[in-house]
Amino acid sequence: MTGVAILIPIALCLGLLGLGAFFWALRDGQFEDADGAAVRILIDEED
Repeated sequence: MTGVAILIPIALCLGLLGLGAFFWALRDGQFEDADGAAVRILIDEED
């Protein structure tokens, strides 16, 4: 029973940490150009 009392708060903290990291990345603009990298690899570079 004491293991559950320790693991549940740890799981909640990790979940909140992941949610905070997601919202930080969303605010920072990480998900705005989802198709850019997929299209950029198809463009031939002329040296």
